[in-house]
Amino acid sequence: MPWNQSTVVNERCKFVVTYLKGVVQMSELCAGYGISRPTGYKWVKRYARFGPAGLYDLSRAAHHCPHRMSDEVAQWMLQERREHPGWGARKIVARFKRHCAARTAPSRSAVSQLFKRAGLSTQHQPRKHPARGGRRATAAQHPNELWTMDFKGHFRTADHRYCYPLTIMDHATRYLLACRGGLDTSGQWVIPYIDRLFREYGLPAVIHSDNGAPFACVRSIGGLSRLSVHWLKLGIALERSRPACPQDNPAHERMHRGLKAHTARPPAASLRAQQRRFDGFLHEYNHERPHEALADRMPAQLYRSSPRAYPAQLPTAQYPGHLETRRVNKGCLKWKGKFLFIGKVLSEEVLGLEEVEDGLWSVYFFQHLLARLDERQGKLIEVLRVNDVPGRTCKRCS
Repeated sequence: MPWNQSTVVNERCKFVVTYLKGVVQMSELCAGYGISRPTGYKWVKRYARFGPAGLYDLSRAAHHCPHRMSDEVAQWMLQERREHPGWGARKIVARFKRHCAARTAPSRSAVSQLFKRAGLSTQHQPRKHPARGGRRATAAQHPNELWTMDFKGHFRTADHRYCYPLTIMDHATRYLLACRGGLDTSGQWVIPYIDRLFREYGLPAVIHSDNGAPFACVRSIGGLSRLSVHWLKLGIALERSRPACPQDNPAHERMHRGLKAHTARPPAASLRAQQRRFDGFLHEYNHERPHEALADRMPAQLYRSSPRAYPAQLPTAQYPGHLETRRVNKGCLKWKGKFLFIGKVLSEEVLGLEEVEDGLWSVYFFQHLLARLDERQGKLIEVLRVNDVPGRTCKRCS
C-alpha cells in the first residue's frame, strides 16, 4: 500500500480542523506542528474568513508602488517611441529629462519593459563578426580635429533614379555637417559642395575617408585624387580606412544605419523628396537625438565652427631650402633623365624631394609624404603610412 502524500495546504487544513474540535489547546497544537501561536491563530482566522481557499499562500506583490510610472508618463514614452522608432529607451529617457525636468524620470529598464509590453520593441540577434585587427579613425577630442566622410550605399528612388548620399560628420561632437543626395560620386559636384561647407564651417585638421572615389584614386601614387589634392593644398591632412574595412570608421557607419532606416525604407518618390528626408534626419540627429557617446547630449550643443577660415586663394607649395623641387609634367616626375609616373592629378604641381639616405629621397606634396625615390633602382616606392614631414629624419622603407 503506498504512502499517503500530504501538502502544506493539507497540513494547515488538519491543523484548523483539530483546533476547531476543541479537544487540544492552541499552544499544545502549535508545538506539535512546530509553528508559533501567532501563526496558528493566523490560519484559523484565514479559514474562518475565506474558508479552505484562505489556507493557500497569498501573493507577496506590493499593493502600491510609489515610484510606479504614471499613465501620463507611459503615454508620453509610447508616443515618443512611435515618432522615433529608431530610438531606444535610453535616448527617450534622456529626452524626457530634458523636456520634463521638473518630473522624476522612470528608469531605462522600466521604459524598455513598457515598450515590450506595447509591442514596440524588437529583439535583435547579435551578429557574430570574425576577429580582426585594424586601425580606427583617430580619436578626436575637440571640434574640427577630424571630419569623416563617406558615401552611403546608393539606392533607387521611386522614379527609378539612383541616389548617392554623401555624409560628412565631425568626429568629436558627432555633428552631422551634411547629408546630400547626388546622382553620382564624381568630384564635379562634390568638390564645390564641400568647399561651400568649408566656407560655412571652416577647415578641419584631418579628413578621414575610405579608398573609393572621389576621395582616392588607385592609379596615383598615394591614392591621391583630384579631391584629396585639393584638400592637401588647403593644409588638411589625409587619413584613410583600410580597403573593405568599414569597421575602421564605426561612428560614421552607425550613423549610416540610422540614416537608412529613417530615410530610405522605403525610398522617397524623387531625389528632391529624398533630400527633404535627409534634411529632416540631419536636424533630428543634431538637435533632438541624444547621443550616448556625448553623455546623452546633442551634437549641436558641442559643435563650434573651425577658426581656420577658407582662404581667398589656394596657397602654392612652399618647401624648406634644403629640399629639391620638381614640377610634375603630364603625370610624370623627371629625375636624372628618367620619367617616373606619379599621377595625372598632380600635373603642373611642384613637389619637394628630401634626401634621407644615400640614393634615397622622400617625395613630398606640401606636408604630405607621397613616396620614396630610390635612385639605384630608378623607381618610386609608395609609402603606405604617412607619418613624416619635411625636415625630419625618416627611416628607409623596406
